[in-house]
Amino acid sequence: MSLLKKILKNYWVFCILLIANSCKHQAETINATDENSLTQNRIDLSGTWQVKLDSLNTGEQQQWFSNSLEGQDIQLPGTLDDASIGTADTLTPALNNYVLSSLARKHQYIGKAWYQREINIPKNWDGKEIELTLERVLWQSTVFIDDKKVESRQSLIGSHDYDLTSYLTPGSHTLTVIIDNSDFYPKINVTGDRYPIEVNQEMAHAYTNHTQIKWNGILGDISLTASDKATIANLQVYSDTKNEMLDFDFETTQNNLLNLSLEILKADGSVLFSQEISDSKRNGNLVNITIKKPETLEHWDEFNPVMYKAVLKTEKEQITQDFGYRTVAIEDAQLQLNDHRIFLRGNLECVIFPLTGYPPMQVEEWATLFEQAKNYGLNHIRFHSWCPPEAAFIAGDKAGMYLQVELPHWSLKVGEDAATTAFLEQEAAKIIKDYGHHPSFLFFSMGNELEGDFSVLNKMVNDLKQIDTRHLYATTSFSFQKPAGTRPEPEDEFFIAQWTDKGWIRGQGVFNDIAPNFNKDFTANSAHIEVPLVAHEIGQYSVYPDLSEIEKYTGVLAPLNFIAVKNDLEQKGLIDLASDFTQASGKLAAMLYKEEIERALKTPSFDGFQLLQLQDFPGQGTALVGLLNAFWESKGIITGEEFKRFNSELVPLVRFEKAIYENGESFEAQLEVANFYKELKNQKLQATLKDSKGKVVAEKSIENLNLSIGNNVNLGVLETKVKVNKADVWTLELSLEGTQFVNSWSVWVYPTQYAEVSKNINTTQSFDEAIKLLNAGKTVFFNPDVADLEGVKGRFVPVFWSPVHFPNQPGTMGLLVDADSEALSDFPTARHTQWQWWDLCINSKSVVLDDLNVKPIVRVIDNFVSNRDLGNLFEAQVGAGKLMFSSIDLSSDLKNRPAARQLRSSLLNYMASDNFKPQNKLTTQDLNRFKK
Repeated sequence: MSLLKKILKNYWVFCILLIANSCKHQAETINATDENSLTQNRIDLSGTWQVKLDSLNTGEQQQWFSNSLEGQDIQLPGTLDDASIGTADTLTPALNNYVLSSLARKHQYIGKAWYQREINIPKNWDGKEIELTLERVLWQSTVFIDDKKVESRQSLIGSHDYDLTSYLTPGSHTLTVIIDNSDFYPKINVTGDRYPIEVNQEMAHAYTNHTQIKWNGILGDISLTASDKATIANLQVYSDTKNEMLDFDFETTQNNLLNLSLEILKADGSVLFSQEISDSKRNGNLVNITIKKPETLEHWDEFNPVMYKAVLKTEKEQITQDFGYRTVAIEDAQLQLNDHRIFLRGNLECVIFPLTGYPPMQVEEWATLFEQAKNYGLNHIRFHSWCPPEAAFIAGDKAGMYLQVELPHWSLKVGEDAATTAFLEQEAAKIIKDYGHHPSFLFFSMGNELEGDFSVLNKMVNDLKQIDTRHLYATTSFSFQKPAGTRPEPEDEFFIAQWTDKGWIRGQGVFNDIAPNFNKDFTANSAHIEVPLVAHEIGQYSVYPDLSEIEKYTGVLAPLNFIAVKNDLEQKGLIDLASDFTQASGKLAAMLYKEEIERALKTPSFDGFQLLQLQDFPGQGTALVGLLNAFWESKGIITGEEFKRFNSELVPLVRFEKAIYENGESFEAQLEVANFYKELKNQKLQATLKDSKGKVVAEKSIENLNLSIGNNVNLGVLETKVKVNKADVWTLELSLEGTQFVNSWSVWVYPTQYAEVSKNINTTQSFDEAIKLLNAGKTVFFNPDVADLEGVKGRFVPVFWSPVHFPNQPGTMGLLVDADSEALSDFPTARHTQWQWWDLCINSKSVVLDDLNVKPIVRVIDNFVSNRDLGNLFEAQVGAGKLMFSSIDLSSDLKNRPAARQLRSSLLNYMASDNFKPQNKLTTQDLNRFKK
């Protein structure tokens, strides 16, 4: 719906936007008879400026604006950090909260900085309106022309624009810009019991040192623009794909517009549509033109991100606006784009740019980021508590990326401070004004995990709905406050949540507590939600630091956190295992991401998920939760092609009961397809189950299959009887024949016959008995009761988020397995944790092997703060005896624990062979270290 069509009902809201728009859009109006006027009427102010710091805030009293600053040279666009100006960092690498909180700024300055340069106004600008643009500032600017103070601007999300018409005459002038990056009113804060360590109070990512830095400078476009007084301005395009209509709204100061015409241009500049306009609607200065969609105008979406340019002309002027023909809407509580259901495969972007500490202002850099996101099957980016620059929206338009922006807001005290609320309302209006026309801008949330007075948030959302109907709005991206965080607010058009009033809708609350089951989805806890539902910040599985990254940090931030970990590993003799730790913990994280994403895709009432996240988050305690590093580069854990097998527009899916099956059991897999691509006719779905040697165990073909958009369930069943006399791992693959869409799963199969204990092997759970037997030269399988062990409680899932930010949690990061060890020859495994290890991890303790002469068969990866040498399973020579030690419970309730039976059998078979010849030596005193 066009804005003008709602104007009579909502005139007071529109007036706010109209006033804000008037200055900005003057620069978009050009003289229709002079094609070069834009170039001639713009002065680029990038280059060398003078800068002087004003930490004592005395510059205005000393009238620095009217004198030469006698400061330092600095290149703008840029920051003080870029120029190495400010207090040099004195931190040294150490495993403490200060170093591990985030990357370290090499130089830091908080306060006012004065930037100055000479400008020359040409004679032909006399009588024109002149505007100064500072594209991005953190976060207050004040402008002087010569000795006259103009005014100040405050914004964290958009350009600071100044009307300098009355201050500039032809000739030379001194332009002074004061940038203040101080934490001044309004304060954006977060506090509470959920943040157990001391953290930066300004946790909105628009203003923080955790991801971007609190830089001081000017980014992006810095320019002066001259224009004649505009009579038409602010062209906006509204699409109605259901009724195939287009609305064009604009403002005018003319009573009669002569020779008004409208053109729509393709991306190559050719004319798609051209028409003289004689029929329009008017309300005061607002004009609306409605046309039938041109026949060849194409929809904009992730598969076809086609852009157009609208050109509105009068006899003397023209204005332009880029647009995409698309409509985002809700139908039967489902998310729709262009009247077709879509599913958000999302990722967070938290201003993580570790070379500069600030977001890129170039379209090309954002295009590269979005291309990598698409390489991994993503179609959606959520900007957590900040709004990106114009370049991100332009790149999103071209890439077909669905963007969610947020106010710079992460507060537990919403509504308590009227000034803060007013500032946020101003920022919201500015986001709509500056970026609302972009088709990639689909979603707008008022902030992250907000708490407080939700009536304030509901009012803000309601007001924004009246201003711009081209987006969907939400009061918050999740909330821990109840009942707000458990169900949508009255004004919510989409709902982002970790749980509902019926329970969890993400895997973090499930995977460590419930045995692997691939039948599950989140329907029971989500089907009753009556707006589109998106899972909030799924994942957060910590990956061990990739120390090979250290050399990549060549910019303004130093990886003292990574260096501290490296130094600690070197001191403890574990440095050679660092890359193995990264790979093994990363493979576990990737496996968990796969199951979590598939559960989301299996849930008909879901409309998407948002990962936290595909790339590392270097702040909040060094939260290395990414399968990619902070530069969006691969860690070698999983390729884009592999990730897209379970994260793309069409994903083959299966449901089966468990990870482990035994001989004689029936294996059944129900086949389905999540299709958010397009309707597909006469397809062939092929399911194949193979053993580890590639022999087909069972297969199923489904032909003449018609796949609708959405969840295509109950397509068929692949079933077989498990017949094995040796442990194996089978692979189930499901593919759509003739396409790139294929997915696969592992299934572990075990025999029901297990090794008997050889008469030469002694088994015990007693420390005293084990030592006695070893001293007597016996072969001993020692499996102490877990309750009797001193160690770290066993856990299947890795550290949540960060062991620094959340220290009160079991702190391990998965297994590093010697998969080639003969001890595991009858227990098929990779080098990392897989689903068959779930019961074994849960029923274990990790013992500390520091300074002991053993090489674990099953090593437990400690978190990067402690870096202990941990293990579950090792062999050793103790005195004259031979020892196999397991801190995994392989003795109790074996009837109901097939993995424990199979691992125990593999170990006993190995111990009974002639190859059981432990090389490393321990003493009985060493063994007693493990005793509680």
